[in-house]
Amino acid sequence: MIKKAYLILLLAVCSVTASAQNPDAILGRWINPSGEGQVQIFKKGNKYYGKLAWMKFPNEADGKPKLDNQNTDKALQSRPKLGIELLKDFVFDGDNAFENGNIYDPKNGKTYSCKMTLNGDNLKIRGFIGIALLGRSEIWKRVR
Repeated sequence: MIKKAYLILLLAVCSVTASAQNPDAILGRWINPSGEGQVQIFKKGNKYYGKLAWMKFPNEADGKPKLDNQNTDKALQSRPKLGIELLKDFVFDGDNAFENGNIYDPKNGKTYSCKMTLNGDNLKIRGFIGIALLGRSEIWKRVR
């Protein structure tokens, strides 16, 4: 009887550990802290990406779509913000961490190195230049 209890406990611990290490748990929609935008995270091959899938205010006052007019690449300034790929090339690195990717900030047109850490329905986004200590973090919430 005790052996069965230990076996059940071992299986329960292993299943929790396995689910905590599921890299695809990051897939889905995430909303930024201001509530102005949602990012759809998806997978291409073994890498993770995210596009701006929803905006609270997608259009200008005249009804035209908001454009990526802050982009440092002039050729991209005429594209609509909605649908832009903001997250690129993330690789799962264990411990619910996604690294070696970058994040594009459409508010200033700059791209930063980035690390993401998944904790249940919270996604910590850390954008930085050079080393992760020199950066800014946000917590995105999963959209249900």
